[in-house]
Amino acid sequence: MAGHRSFQELRKAIPSDRRERNRRETRALLKALALFELRQVRGKSQDEIAHELSVQQPAVAKMERRDDIYVSNLRRYVEALGGRLEITAHFPDAIVPISLGSSESAE
Repeated sequence: MAGHRSFQELRKAIPSDRRERNRRETRALLKALALFELRQVRGKSQDEIAHELSVQQPAVAKMERRDDIYVSNLRRYVEALGGRLEITAHFPDAIVPISLGSSESAE
């Protein structure tokens, strides 16, 4: 087939700095866990999380499938797993923790 090149040929044409950036970003993505993976690693079931959040199990399943989620819901989910949610902003010259309050300070 004229005009078709193998993936290896295309890959060789990518500048080395871009390949390295792609490798770094891939490693970072692989370190991140989806909510359901985090729950499984922590040894919890959807039913257990639902009980902690005072919702039904299908609501937990839906939360785990969402592409976007309210920070307050994410915080409650993480707390139901026994953790604490922290959010930071990364800048070239600084890493800044973002204060969102917590369920403890709301009481």
